[in-house]
This record gives sequence, C-alpha cells and structure tokens, in this order.
Amino acid sequence: MKKIYKLHLGPAKCAVDLGDGSERGEYVDQDYILAKLGRPHRSISIMYCYYPLDKGWPGRASVVHANPDVKFAWDFPYDDYFTYKGGLGGTTDDEPFTYMREIRAHGQDVTLTLTIDPHVTDEHLIAIAKDLRPFGRVFLRINHEATGNWFSFNKRCSYQEVGDFFVRASRIIKENAPNVKTIICIGGIENPDKEEMEKEAEFAQTIPEADIWSVDKYMALHWGWPYDVAEKGGNSHSRGTVESTYNLTKRSFERYCFLNGGSPKPMVMSEFNADGDVTGPYEQAMMVRDFCDMLKSENADWFSGFTFYQFRDRGRLGLEIEDPNNPNVGIAQPVMDTYKEIIHDDWFKPAITQGEEVQIPLTLRWGNSEDAEGIAIPLHFEKNPTFCEVTFEDNSNLIMEINGKWFYKAPHAKTIDLMSAFFEKPLTGPCDMTLKIFAPPASGENDLSIEDGLYNSYTTLNALPNIRIRFEPVEK
Repeated sequence: MKKIYKLHLGPAKCAVDLGDGSERGEYVDQDYILAKLGRPHRSISIMYCYYPLDKGWPGRASVVHANPDVKFAWDFPYDDYFTYKGGLGGTTDDEPFTYMREIRAHGQDVTLTLTIDPHVTDEHLIAIAKDLRPFGRVFLRINHEATGNWFSFNKRCSYQEVGDFFVRASRIIKENAPNVKTIICIGGIENPDKEEMEKEAEFAQTIPEADIWSVDKYMALHWGWPYDVAEKGGNSHSRGTVESTYNLTKRSFERYCFLNGGSPKPMVMSEFNADGDVTGPYEQAMMVRDFCDMLKSENADWFSGFTFYQFRDRGRLGLEIEDPNNPNVGIAQPVMDTYKEIIHDDWFKPAITQGEEVQIPLTLRWGNSEDAEGIAIPLHFEKNPTFCEVTFEDNSNLIMEINGKWFYKAPHAKTIDLMSAFFEKPLTGPCDMTLKIFAPPASGENDLSIEDGLYNSYTTLNALPNIRIRFEPVEK
C-alpha cells in the first residue's frame, strides 16, 4: 500500500473570492470556472434580492416591471437581481440553492449578497436563516452599499432605518443559523480629506454587529451601463488610481476599528475591479495587478480578502465578456490571464500543511474552504508524463491538486485525467510531488442530524484511487 499523509487546508494570507452572476451576467457553472482558472476559490459570490411584499414578486423586476422609460439599472420598483426563492413560504429547490449546492460540492463557500426589503417581519428573517443552516459557513452580505442611494431599500427607508434593519436581520439570522457570518458593506472613507466614513452616525451600530467589514471599490466604473456609452466628458463613469483606492480601503479599515473600540475584524473588498468600459482591456488588467502587488509588498495583514467582480459580464467587468450572440459563450479578456497569475501566487493561495502518516480507511472532515482535512499521496515522476490519470471505484465527491492545478471529481465520475496539470507547467526532469485530495460534501449540504453538522461534513475513504502514470506513448 502507498504511504499517505494527513493534510490540513487553511487560509491564505489574502483570500480570493469570485463573483458569479448578477444583474449584469448569468451564473457560470463551477466546472467551467475551475477548468479555466485551475483552482477553487475561498468563496463564490452570488447576488439575489428578497422583496416578498411587492407586486410581481417573485418575478425578476426587469421582466415583470419592464418599462421602456427605464434609463438606469436600478430604476425598477425593486432591485433587478435574480430573486431569492426561499424565505417565508418559499422553496429551497430553486435558486439560489441549486447554485449553492454546486459551489460547496466544488470545495468553496458561498457568499450570498441579499438585498432585503427592510419592512419584512422577523418571521421572514427566521425563514431565511433556516434556509441557510445546511450550507456550512455562509457569508451573508445584507443590503450592501448601504450608504448609496440606488437600491430599493434605500429609497424605502432612511439611512438610520437601513442601519437598524441590518442589526435586526443580523441578530435574528445568526441566532437561528450560527453558521452564517454577516457582512456590513458601506461606503467607508470616500473623501480623502475627511476622517469620518459616509453616514457614519447612522451605521456605527452595524460595525460591532457584523462579523466581517467590507467596502466595494472599483478603481474605474461605468455605472451608466447599459443605457449609455462611456466617452470623454460623460457623467456616468469615473476613474481613480490604484494608490487612492488602496489608501481609502486601508483608512476605512482603520476607521472601522476605531468605531469598534479599537478591535479589528476581518476586512474584505466584496466587489473589486477596474471597469474596462473606462480603462480599456489592457489598463484594466494592469490596475488589478498593481493593486494586488501593493497588498503583497506591504504585507497587508489588515486585509483578509477580495471578491473579483465578476467571472462573466455582459459589459466589461468580467474575466470574460458574454458573447452577444450566445450567452453560454465567454470571450476571455486580458485580465483573465492576469487574475489567474494572481490567484496562483503563494500570497493568495490557501495554506496546505502536511502532517503524520495515516492509513486507509480514513474519514476526512470538511469544515469550510479554510479548514478541511485531506490526504497527500506521494508520487515520483521520471520526467514529464504522457499519461497521468486517477480512477476511483467509489462514488466519492472530491477535489484534488497536483502540480499546482486543481481538479473536481463528481460522485458519478470514475476516471479523472490529470494531464492538463502538466500542459502549462511541464516537468523538466525527475520530480517528486504529491496528489492532494479533499472531500467536500457531495450534495453541497451538511448533515444536520450529526452533532457538529452545522459546521462540518465527513467522508470516509475506503480505498485509494488507481493512479496511472506513463512516460511514453502507448505505441510508437
């Protein structure tokens, strides 16, 4: 029997999350994203709204309230996100839960951005909490960009009422679903000449209440999309600098700490990019690179992670642009290669620690994308392989890494070809490396009947895969 060793999957110095679907683009399945980028993310961010008291609900606002006079993305009666089908009287057999299961099965957590009508009752919030209980660690961003004026919740309530609602919603949801981590997302420090954050008095109460602090920062943004074209002299777009964006984000964290009695909490940027509508594709990639270089060069331990917005976009805010002829096709932008290089840098990769030798059968624990137990199988390569594949005889649900590239094995899959791990990084001579295996929940949900099922799922490996490595063609 091969020697195998215990592994622990832990947090990166700076986590990377990815937006997947919004008012500007459709959800893209995780198999496609993993094949394109070569590694799972800490979390996948999906965006929904919950306005169950409104006429037309649960239809999408731009469909049930279609109006040729609309000239701005947020001019519908409620926010034009996909609609959250759960909640009071709802179902978990529809969106976003179908996507949440796929995200978690692929070894990633879920960040759910949810705009909510502040007038919903406590019963609605309890129902949302119950919806989220089976999904392990969930990051819940409630009524984001709350110091703005474009979302429906801001048009219906004062800023004080929006702040009050965040506190109420956060408390109720965490009481009923302690696995949920709530995120407060406000404007932060937006004026470099001011010490205070925007609407600070109204939202000060949310800062100790939230588990995570956030700002959304676009180094360039065309907010008039898709109703106009960004051109010089226009008033529906803006562009800042990498340095100013970085400094304002850091000052926002420091102000958050001050308002929390000096105690820090995790600080993230829940939406981050430079809009190619303003910068063009080449400077977009350059700005993203420069920001991440600043994080590394400063050793920014105050910053926990960012969410790149987003994978595929109908405008120019994506790693891919959606093909206008076919929404299932994405056209990769220069920022795709830049982003891929960034997320494969050690600063942004999850930490994997090898432990003692273990034996099969073995039960693996999956807590979340920053706390999981796996195995390492040592392998020797004489040279760059011609064939490298693994075959399983069970219905396990696994994620695997070799030579820096990650793969997914669904329960129905038997043989996984690992050769693509050597296409971009071919071996130049003999080499020892390990095949790393982790086991996220196959259904995407935890078993809440077990003692710690709110936070962990378990998979028993009864056998190792058959590993086929060859260094020559079958026939010459």
